[in-house]
Amino acid sequence: MHKMRAVGAFIGLAIGDALGAPLEGLPPAPIAVTEMSGGGIHDTLPGQYTDDTLQASALAQTLVGCGKFDPDDFARRLIRVYRAYPEFFGPTSRAVLDLIEKGVPPSAAARTVYEARGGSRSNGSVMRGVPVGIFYPPQEVREASLAASAVTHFDPVAGEASAFVNRMVSGMCRGEEAPVAFGRALAACSDPELRGLLEDYRAYPPEPSLDAVLCTHCAVSIFMDAVSFREAVVAAVNLGGDADTVGAIAGGLAGARFGCEAIPESWLAALQDREELLDLARRLARVSRP
Repeated sequence: MHKMRAVGAFIGLAIGDALGAPLEGLPPAPIAVTEMSGGGIHDTLPGQYTDDTLQASALAQTLVGCGKFDPDDFARRLIRVYRAYPEFFGPTSRAVLDLIEKGVPPSAAARTVYEARGGSRSNGSVMRGVPVGIFYPPQEVREASLAASAVTHFDPVAGEASAFVNRMVSGMCRGEEAPVAFGRALAACSDPELRGLLEDYRAYPPEPSLDAVLCTHCAVSIFMDAVSFREAVVAAVNLGGDADTVGAIAGGLAGARFGCEAIPESWLAALQDREELLDLARRLARVSRP
């Protein structure tokens, strides 16, 4: 387990989220944003993160506290952050957490919302999943990813997209080079649409979409062609659209590849709750399975 890579993956997610937050919902930026700024639809402060990091932190705390993925513990933690910051949560997670809070079991709540909304292929379970990749070794990561996704997203494709990203993170945190981690994630992917988009990822333009499959293709393709942590995250967030989520996923992957030391100092200095997030990342790295 490369501790700097594991810490980098978690902090990279938060950095990508915070850098992208003011660009969320906008068209591509005419001049690239390269430093932490504020504003946007949520009127965030420079370095302030959104529910991508809030949900990933809840997942990391479950893994640290329980020593494994526990859906009930995770659902409780998600409800707590949702109640504190409802404005950041997407419609799928919001509807599911409302039901869970009323006493509906997570699996039933996720299914009810899926049926009512005609799907739950949104990217909420992909953006928060990186801690599963840090914690679990490659051979165990898929099952845990599907379980963590299913707490809010009944659609199996959202789980597949999360498993793809987490398999890459798991491999890179344990010493695999990015092309090897990518190839193995591809081999383990059982959704034909996702696999088709990613197999020849340069053939399709990156779309910063709320859709789990398109968002995953977008973040992974940007990451695969980037030569540094900085390049990956700047390219990801400046597409606009769901900028904080594409930034979070690309940042998680880039942190797992390049390590915490590759994160620009000015970005880290501006990150909200930096010390608490670093502490959680180190604790997660410490308890992760080899």
